[in-house]
Amino acid sequence: MSKIKFWKYQANGNDFVIVDNREDELQLSNEQIQKICDRHFGIGADGFIFVNSSDKADFEMLYYNSDGQISSMCGNGGRCIAMFAYLHEISGEQMEFKAFDGFHNAIIEDRMSHNLCDVSLSMADVDEVHKSKLFYFLDTGSPHYVEFVEQVAELDVVSEGRKTRHSERFMPDGTNVNFVEIRDERLFVRTYERGVEDETLSCGTGVTASAIAAYFVTGKNSQIVHTTGGEFIVDFKPHPGDRFTDVWLRGPAELVFEGEIEI
Repeated sequence: MSKIKFWKYQANGNDFVIVDNREDELQLSNEQIQKICDRHFGIGADGFIFVNSSDKADFEMLYYNSDGQISSMCGNGGRCIAMFAYLHEISGEQMEFKAFDGFHNAIIEDRMSHNLCDVSLSMADVDEVHKSKLFYFLDTGSPHYVEFVEQVAELDVVSEGRKTRHSERFMPDGTNVNFVEIRDERLFVRTYERGVEDETLSCGTGVTASAIAAYFVTGKNSQIVHTTGGEFIVDFKPHPGDRFTDVWLRGPAELVFEGEIEI
């Protein structure tokens, strides 16, 4: 048995265990990561993040879902790791880091307290949006299905999301699933996340995908997005051919606690 130092962060209820691995000394199995993220037998988290060294950016983000499998981009995880880098003087208030889908810029917009910051994160450009009568499908660093519904608060997101996540249309890798209600000049989004295999309180790439999909309904390129865990602002520039650039996701990130765990 050995002990590792960790930090627990959350961003609008989407929570992560972060480990500083810039010395490249730690190697964890999928089973160990799964146990760390377990809410009964571990620390408990939607995902696990390694902060790795990089010779091309301030640092590298290596992200795992709570099932222990390495995953694609996580927007809320990216905002949490940016706050971690700022608090640990790995970077200044503005930074660049490498992730699964390329390089991202992040800005510490406001430090409300030692443990709480408002963080903006540049997201991947979107080059294509698949549209049908029932849903939109796009990749914002992770694949997302977006469906507009009425009274999203009453929807069984886990049951309906699981059906779509495992549907033949999106095999073999599956997709994240977002249900969106347009209400009072803002969006209300609930997300079923693959890898977590449950509804999360918020999902950064899902919120981004939902805001871009809503552009085809509302014509707005700046959206206030409400989730069960809190609110975001998503801004982007639309282009002909259903392309979107300068995509930014803004919201709070918070250090919850830190400690050591035996593995």
